[in-house]
Amino acid sequence: MQAWADAQRQENVRKYIDHNVACFQSGVPRHLYAGVYEIRQTSAYIIILSEEAHAYRIVTMDGRPHIGKDILLFQGDSRGRWEGNTLVVDTTSQNAKVFLDQRGRFFTEAARVVERLTMIEGDTIHYEATIEDPLVYTRPFTIAFPLRRDTQEGFEIWEDSCHEGEQDVNILRRLGYKIYPGISAKEARERAR
Repeated sequence: MQAWADAQRQENVRKYIDHNVACFQSGVPRHLYAGVYEIRQTSAYIIILSEEAHAYRIVTMDGRPHIGKDILLFQGDSRGRWEGNTLVVDTTSQNAKVFLDQRGRFFTEAARVVERLTMIEGDTIHYEATIEDPLVYTRPFTIAFPLRRDTQEGFEIWEDSCHEGEQDVNILRRLGYKIYPGISAKEARERAR
């Protein structure tokens, strides 16, 4: 992280409520860090459903360009393609109101995340994500971990009853914590000076 960004990360932990506690979407790549998922595929889309906070992602596979930079979403705009047996997903246009982890690491709306999902055996996908945001980080970095299939007979995703206004958030607000507002690309440029 750039020096100003690491100072901001430390402040994030002290001042802000993790967006997952507030029942907001996780953003990319945190959407796949933990939990239960179901991946479905059609000819034009890959849909990733999750138990967490009614989260879902739609990866467009038909070659269309990304949406405009003025449209910012919690889960961003994901475009996918196949490279052999690896699904490559390029995500832009995130609203940057999320943390990458529980330690307050963050990115701006200028971030680009490229994920690679490769089936390495019948029940395991190798997942990796490269995060690039030169406004916050000194260089791109990659995280990786396995996603394992639940082979339990009759398994199904259950709905997480998390909702905005969840009472744990009110407790944290009374303690002085706030909802993380995000750091814009413009703010990042100013702080880096």
